[in-house]
Amino acid sequence: MNVNSSDQSEAKTAAPVMVDIRSLSEEQFAQLGLAKLAYVKPVIVNGTAGFAIHAADGTPMALAEDRNVAIAAIVQHEMMPALVH
Repeated sequence: MNVNSSDQSEAKTAAPVMVDIRSLSEEQFAQLGLAKLAYVKPVIVNGTAGFAIHAADGTPMALAEDRNVAIAAIVQHEMMPALVH
């Protein structure tokens, strides 16, 4: 039995797909990077300042007392942080 058959030894890779972002619908554009991007926004909760972490689509995900902790949490979950003023 040959364990190095051509099906197993050749790596199959998908060709990259090129997309013109100007042709995306609003919904498609909103979902762009949804799983990889989160933003941090300063908030006041029960009279206490904090930092809200939201998914790219605006879904609340977490609350942190410190901006750096919020950013670290995003990075720890393999996402890219974005700051909103």
